[in-house]
Formats: sequence, C-alpha cells, structure tokens
Amino acid sequence: MTGSDLLVWRADTAAEDRVELESGGVGGVSDRGRRHRRNEDAMALAVLARPAAVVAVVCDGVSSSEHPERASLAAARAAATVFVEELPGRDGDAATRAAVTAAARAAAAQAGPEAARAPACTYASAVVTADAVTVGWVGDSRVYWLSDTSSRRLTTDDSWTAEMVGAGLLTEQDARHHPKASVITRWLGVNAGQVDPHVVTVEPEGPGVILVCSDGLWHYLDDAEAMAAAALPLAHEDPLAAARALTAIALDGGGHDNITVAVAPFPPRGLSPDRGTPVEA
Repeated sequence: MTGSDLLVWRADTAAEDRVELESGGVGGVSDRGRRHRRNEDAMALAVLARPAAVVAVVCDGVSSSEHPERASLAAARAAATVFVEELPGRDGDAATRAAVTAAARAAAAQAGPEAARAPACTYASAVVTADAVTVGWVGDSRVYWLSDTSSRRLTTDDSWTAEMVGAGLLTEQDARHHPKASVITRWLGVNAGQVDPHVVTVEPEGPGVILVCSDGLWHYLDDAEAMAAAALPLAHEDPLAAARALTAIALDGGGHDNITVAVAPFPPRGLSPDRGTPVEA
C-alpha cells in the first residue's frame, strides 16, 4: 500500500456510534442515527498518490439479516484494499469491478452455519481522478454529482420501488409510501447469487462534488439540487464539514436509520496523503 492512505471504520460499541474521517481531499461521517441501537453502516476512504485518486466506499448493512455490520465492514475493507492495490495498474472501471468482487466474497464469508439470514449489505463506491469519476454500486446506497450548474444522481437503486416506478406501475410518490418501499433486489452476501455490479464512468466538464451515501441520508434528502444547496458552500474547502452538514439534516429529520456520507470534491485536492500507513478507526 505504498503511496496511499487507507482508512476503514466500523462501529459496534456505543463509543463508536459516530465516526468522522478526513484524509486529503475526502471527508466522511457515519452516525448511528436516533432510532437504531447500533450502526450497521461501514465506510472506507482512500487517497492514492500514484495514481492520483480519491476513493470512497459506503456499505449499508441489511437490517433484516443477522449481524449486517459484519458484512458491511468486511465488504468496505475488502473493496478499499483492492482499490489501493489495483488502481496503480488498472483503470477505474476494471478496479471497481475487482473491488466489488472482493467485497461480495468478503460479505459472503461472514455467513455462519445457518445461512437463511446471513449477513448482507449494499455497496456504493466512487473513484475520483483529475479527469473522471467511476461509480460502482449494488443495492440502494447512492452516488450523486453536485455542482452549481447541474446536480444529479449517478446511480439507480436496485429496489422494488425503482422497478415499479421504472415499469410505470407506480408513481414515485405512491411507491415511496408502499409497504415494500424499502425492499432491495440486489445486495452482497452469501444469499446474493452472482453479483454483477453497475459501473459507470463520467467525465465532468467543470468542478463539482461527489457524494456517496447510505439511504439514511437520501430518505430525508433525495433531491440532488437540495443536496447541492446544503453541501456546496462547504464541500470544496472542507469536505468533512459538508458531510457533517448533510448528516445533521438527516438527524434533524428524525434519524430513523444509520447515516453515512462521504464527500469528495472534483477535481480532487490534496492528493498527497498526510500519512503513508493504513489507519483503522
């Protein structure tokens, strides 16, 4: 991992209900929220000097599974490690696919003898370089592009809601209030079957911000323009402050779920890492 800075986080005790991470040009917050008894999200941030890139990974444990925090931690750690090892020799698309494969295997490995409700999680990542952003996802964790001129979501949820709306069977408003609104159709874990991630690369024409988050944020703030209004005044100079501001919006809205937010300006700044040794918090 020479030439890189890797941070991985998990919370499974009261002392770790909220963690804030910042490294180079990326900042992130993960918070237990106000309703859950533990934080089942995991977040990994990496800054690579060679090639110059920022990586953010967010995994959200599936609450209906047993010990979902194990799946999310294992997946985030595995993906970040692959990015750090693979990006020097591969492009963002190939590295993302390799990272998701490793994350899927790591999540599946958390299953015990009784696999019916084995640990499971979602996955979303972004690789931010000086000229492009590569996004990968499985499930309903999301990645957004935020800018002064055009903000939009870069991912499409793997969910029952998205399928019904996409098929024209329900409006977004009706789907949001349906009993199956929170049901996802793809995930990582031993019961996930073959995982084929979505991978998209975009080449922004101007400066902006990449936001990677769990549904604990977007359930309260799912409009890209509203996210931009909250994040952009802070994000370019202080990504961690922007992540804090977005987390506060979800908490003020009720904090029904765990909240994880990673913010990385584009083009990246501060690509030379402050430390050269992996750090776990």
